[in-house]
Amino acid sequence: MLSALCERSPVPLRFVGLGSGLGRPLLTEHPVERWYDLPESGPAARAALEEVVRSQGVEVALVVLDGPVAAALEAAGVPTVFVDSLPFLWTEGDRPSLPLDATVYCAQRSPELPPECQGILASIPRLRWVEAIVGTPPVPRAGGSTGRPCRKVVVSLGGLRAPRLADWTSYPRLVVPAVLEALAAHGVRDVRLTGNLSAGLLADFVGRSPLPLRVTAGALPHAAFLAELAGCDALLTSPGLTTLLEAGSLGVPTLCLPPQNLSQIFNARFQRQAVGADVQVTWPADVLREDDVLAMRAKGEDHALELIYEAIGRAAARADAERVVAALSDRILAALRHTAEPADWGALATAVGTGGAAQVADAVLAAAGQSPPSS
Repeated sequence: MLSALCERSPVPLRFVGLGSGLGRPLLTEHPVERWYDLPESGPAARAALEEVVRSQGVEVALVVLDGPVAAALEAAGVPTVFVDSLPFLWTEGDRPSLPLDATVYCAQRSPELPPECQGILASIPRLRWVEAIVGTPPVPRAGGSTGRPCRKVVVSLGGLRAPRLADWTSYPRLVVPAVLEALAAHGVRDVRLTGNLSAGLLADFVGRSPLPLRVTAGALPHAAFLAELAGCDALLTSPGLTTLLEAGSLGVPTLCLPPQNLSQIFNARFQRQAVGADVQVTWPADVLREDDVLAMRAKGEDHALELIYEAIGRAAARADAERVVAALSDRILAALRHTAEPADWGALATAVGTGGAAQVADAVLAAAGQSPPSS
């Protein structure tokens, strides 16, 4: 979105960033002049935000999935464009945390809107539907992968360090060994492992693996990640929606690893239904039942997340955790075989469109009183 803003603005723009410890590493390639960390909440947080607005001369704000910050910016007199990439997720229990009165509320199109979210969406006075917000790969993708031997694979574990997740290592400690075992059994030899993981933990995974795999591990800036996607035979990913859409826009065969959070349950189901292939890996039933999570979400996302985080943490701490790893490996290997079958791997991206970055940029420019491009 920042790239689209720079491209579409008739005047040079200056960016300052608020908070976003999770997203900040992803924006290292963009011209954010300075980052400000704010207190969690209360009068001190409001005062700190108002000082940033005053000292930096903030004219308009772009906020992604942080409702309280968007509401605070609006209260400080800053026109705010809020980007909701997960509108299908919300129930009445989430209403207090959503900035329903934002200057513009950009909701990303979804292949399905469950009944539980429709009342909230209908109550947003300045709701604007936008297409998927995805990056553009720096290099064109080579010919299609379907039918080719699966030799080079990207494994993406996503953000991992969610604010309310006490031990963010539980998920990779279960999933990474299972992935590597399944890839070796499938005949893969070249693996690029990435995600918001510490270098030490990544090195530990690679160093302890006796499997005949060449594993390169480490976090990737966004452009480098897209370049890896453009050159791989398949992607195995924790099912974050943007990653699925970016892979789909490149036509990359994609397998969804077990979910880390509530939205990823929906994302993986969207992907499976769109491409028509059984490439969704779920947790064993004695670890987590997705229907239990979906029933819990009626109380709000926080309650569902608590159930997921506790289940993954318990599984990683079990004396027979190796049995969980083995069960996951079997499921991943079975799903891997489907990536070689004919499928429309871009179906999800096609269903929701991929022009959202420009659409959001135009909303921000309009909120700032600028005229967006006519094309």
